[in-house]
Amino acid sequence: MSANGKIDVSELASSHEHVASAIKTELVMANKILLRHGIVDAFGHVSARHPVYADRFLMSRRIAPGLVFADDIREFGLDGELLEGDGTPVYLERFIHSEIYAARPDVQAVVHSHSPTIVAFGVVDQPLRPVCHTCGFLNGGVPVFEIRQSAGHASNLMIDSAARGRALAQSLADESVILMRGHGSTAVGSSISRAVYRAIYTETNAKIQSASTLLGNVNYLTPEEAAAAEELGDAQVERTWEFWKMQIQNDHRSI
Repeated sequence: MSANGKIDVSELASSHEHVASAIKTELVMANKILLRHGIVDAFGHVSARHPVYADRFLMSRRIAPGLVFADDIREFGLDGELLEGDGTPVYLERFIHSEIYAARPDVQAVVHSHSPTIVAFGVVDQPLRPVCHTCGFLNGGVPVFEIRQSAGHASNLMIDSAARGRALAQSLADESVILMRGHGSTAVGSSISRAVYRAIYTETNAKIQSASTLLGNVNYLTPEEAAAAEELGDAQVERTWEFWKMQIQNDHRSI
């Protein structure tokens, strides 16, 4: 604020830019963490709602996650389109993100990925259920999006339109994760770190559940146990996020 008590527009713009820059840095880190854990490869993407403008989100241009840097991050509207139409190549499935943000004001970050064990659970009649204390967020069941219900039997399984993104968001409802038959999954969270945590530990839970099923009857978390475990979520997310960031920083120092 200036000396005369009026808002300094230039200072406000600079503050907004600083906040957005911090989120871009987190998005770069998120891409690299997801890659390191095998959740994404050349495909997959992560986004964050704009920290100042709730009707926008930040996501990289169309590029492999491991190649994303801050300069690659662009601003999108909730229609899934670039705010500045400068010809930047964009992800076909940006509507996953735009329609979830439009439907869920509580969601601040979205991860879409194709981790292998998750794809397996999306094509069988065995539901994904929480089996360990780090996966209480899977409580209540994990929905499976069946694209045939909205796109027929000859789609390419891609969420490449606002209508398909809207159908996915409706299937997600108020859950934390949704599987996508033959495609992968989408995880959401109240922060970038929480969405990344959920994407990684959903794959972890799927691996453990898959292995346990081969050994015998699985003793799943009760709904009460899962809820109690999720109450520890903030501490779990913070601890893992700081560790994962350190791993990425160490990786880059060794190059």
